[in-house]
Amino acid sequence: MPYPPYLQAGDRVVLYDGVCKLCNGWSRFLLRHDRDARFKLCCVQSPQGQAILAWFDMPLDRFDTLLYVDGEHAHARSDAFLRIIAELPAPWRYLSALRLLPRGLRDWGYERIAQNRYRLFGRYRHCPLPRPEDRARFLHE
Repeated sequence: MPYPPYLQAGDRVVLYDGVCKLCNGWSRFLLRHDRDARFKLCCVQSPQGQAILAWFDMPLDRFDTLLYVDGEHAHARSDAFLRIIAELPAPWRYLSALRLLPRGLRDWGYERIAQNRYRLFGRYRHCPLPRPEDRARFLHE
């Protein structure tokens, strides 16, 4: 199989922690600013998210990173964020200049936020459902 489950050629999927309030805010940000609908969104707790994580041999019970899947390639941590942000319109795409920083430094900062995101931003008891007008932007069976 050349692509992860549920993906086709050209699909770009952002996997996020569905119970994390920060991550849900990120998904709403993408829905608002990805005007060309380049990205599909997928909650890691969903069957589709679990299948994609398994395909990449990622943990199925611990979600400490954003995962950006572009075809058969997965990008995590700051690389995922910067690849996604580079596809958005100005002024957001200018943040991709952070790629000039060493990956170790970028990932260190990313991990500080990721490890403390529930404490800083909170969490939902269950993954919120997408609004009806946004359902087409989410990965489904």
